[in-house]
Amino acid sequence: MKVALVTPFFHQQRGNTVTVKRIASGLSHLGVSPKIYSLTNENTYPSIENVDLVHGFNAFYFYRFWRRKGINRSPYIVTLTGTDLNHALFDEDKRSYIIYSLEKAKAIHVFNQEARKVLVQEVPSVTNKIFVIPQGVTFFSNIYNEKFQKEKDTCLFLLPAGIRKVKNISSAITMLGKLHDSYPNIRLWLVGPIIEDDEGKKIFNLVDKNSHWIRYLGQIDHEKMGEVYSQADIVLNTSLSEGQSSALLEAMSFGIPVIAANNLGNRSIVFQGKNGYIYNNESDFIKYALKLMKHCRMRQMLGETGKRFVLDNHSASTEAVRLLSIYNQVLQTNS
Repeated sequence: MKVALVTPFFHQQRGNTVTVKRIASGLSHLGVSPKIYSLTNENTYPSIENVDLVHGFNAFYFYRFWRRKGINRSPYIVTLTGTDLNHALFDEDKRSYIIYSLEKAKAIHVFNQEARKVLVQEVPSVTNKIFVIPQGVTFFSNIYNEKFQKEKDTCLFLLPAGIRKVKNISSAITMLGKLHDSYPNIRLWLVGPIIEDDEGKKIFNLVDKNSHWIRYLGQIDHEKMGEVYSQADIVLNTSLSEGQSSALLEAMSFGIPVIAANNLGNRSIVFQGKNGYIYNNESDFIKYALKLMKHCRMRQMLGETGKRFVLDNHSASTEAVRLLSIYNQVLQTNS
């Protein structure tokens, strides 16, 4: 079986890029021949030929591609991203395109039941072709690099995220900054590409002002992220909205507790006081950060629970098997 995996901005280390690489690897082990296509520029959209099935990631960007290239002869399925579910579906300029993309799809993949509920409510016509498959997790082999070594006797918070407004990175700097006044052993590392230039300038300015305790590590190849996770004490997600965070799941796979903003995607994988904490406001954040900083045993317990949760529920091989089952079902129905 030949499958085209079509995703926007594949050249950047975004969540979609991580997801597509992982799925391509999993499908390859099952005898599928996947090929990844990037939708970076409308003027240089790739041509897709001689494939049995097309799998698009991000319904809005995929619709624009599908409309321009007219790949009508190949059936397609769509994976809905956090941007689709939390923004484009409720944007009057994009909503009709999203719905059209979904209605024409042979199957729709979402990461959790919460996403399914949103989709059923907003686009009931696609209810019977929605499949819930949680994200798988990549396990890293290389976990040591002298380039990424935290300072002795410090508590390291790690925030892996592309720099754009929706990731709300400045809030982490502000909230941890208030704690740093009383706990100068706090450190914060930021990892991820600059996606929005204006937001990048804002974050760089904050990092410069706080360079004695904050480092921006830039965009790091995903294969090397284990070297960064291995140094962290606590991993953060401050996003205003989220589909399902690969970074949080990867942190849990390392046995690291997480503190995450209250949004649909984070609520599907972070369970209060078990593998981390969901916060609603600054007061919550500071309370949970202090609790984890001060209690090493609690960090260990939450980390162990998180690791078990990932092993039990977010297998990359299971993800690939279930996707292949959908592919086969679509092709049999379409033949």
